[in-house]
Amino acid sequence: TIQHTEMDGEEERQDLKLELLEAVWQYRSPDAPVDKPKLLQHILDTLFANDMAPLYEHIAGELGLAVDQARLGAMRASIAARVAKFEADAKDAEENAGESEVREALLGKAEYLAMVGDKDAAFAAFAVTEGKSAGSGPKMDIVFSQARLCMYYGDWHAVKDLLAKAQRLCDSGGDWERKNKLKVYQAVFAMYSRDFKLASSLFHEALATFSATELFPYSRVVFYAVITSIIAMDRVALKAKVVDAPEVLTTINQNPALQQFLDALYGCQYKQFFQAFVEVVSQIKRDPYLALHARYYMREVRVVAYTQFLESYKSVALASMAAAFNVRDEFLDHEVAELIVAGRINARIDKVAGVIETSRPGARSALYQESLKKGDVLLNRVQKLSRVIDME
Repeated sequence: TIQHTEMDGEEERQDLKLELLEAVWQYRSPDAPVDKPKLLQHILDTLFANDMAPLYEHIAGELGLAVDQARLGAMRASIAARVAKFEADAKDAEENAGESEVREALLGKAEYLAMVGDKDAAFAAFAVTEGKSAGSGPKMDIVFSQARLCMYYGDWHAVKDLLAKAQRLCDSGGDWERKNKLKVYQAVFAMYSRDFKLASSLFHEALATFSATELFPYSRVVFYAVITSIIAMDRVALKAKVVDAPEVLTTINQNPALQQFLDALYGCQYKQFFQAFVEVVSQIKRDPYLALHARYYMREVRVVAYTQFLESYKSVALASMAAAFNVRDEFLDHEVAELIVAGRINARIDKVAGVIETSRPGARSALYQESLKKGDVLLNRVQKLSRVIDME
């Protein structure tokens, strides 16, 4: 059972709410290789040990569990007593101590309410604390705590607004450590929003200076950096920034499937790549920030792998390509055909000869296509403007 409060060294360990979020995702995922009854008991024990009444009600609703009203009442009473103690400490500090002691008591109350998952009460308490806070750094810490609370409840619109606020605070004088932390929070939001290119860039920047352990451990940053970079970077950038990155090399062996996934793709060992791909996708489906994008990611990774393979040939037998990827000819034929029609792969399939012929657009053709896209954008803007003028 995990038992601690957010004040017990937030820098040293992951936020308890986010640990529970991951545990609940594991419990709900059919791909998770875990003992489900044991995991559920672990979740409940953690909730009860930390008097997390609001989270208990929320998780019980999510998992369809009967609420133990006696336990719930006892936890609420414990929370009320703890909050009353914080309020008494704040009042005592106002009368007998200084502003820093008052702020410390107010922050303790806000962080405690956030830890047990009382979102509305926590936000109200954080607002009071922020009013007593001087400087960008302490205010950014408050924003980070609020963002984690919103991440747990899946309120990503609020997370977006909070990170914009954190960026403004950072621009007005944030310190080096908090600037680096902000990049990790922004990377998680970008990844959740399916902006894998931005997420990849931010995770890569965070690798050498990672300190946001309240979000997840360092091994997870490496996982996210590799996962996002594979579909966001070209082969040269992937080699320089990921495959040969010391931060990746020292940690990736903790996840053998991820290591095989990356090395096999870069080494053009497509059979081993697809073998590792199955396990990596299973890990993605169990991740609260990536699970919603699992199907999209599977498609994008296959585009990267097929394109990389075909770049070496002017034409290649469909059977040879299927053998390289260890898949059936019919499966590869259908999948590559769909990607060609969607404009994701520059090739054509000769069904009679049983070959795939690649077509690489030249610079002039690429410039022509880019001009057409820009022309369409301009035309759409002109049409919108004309409608506005007509209305006036």
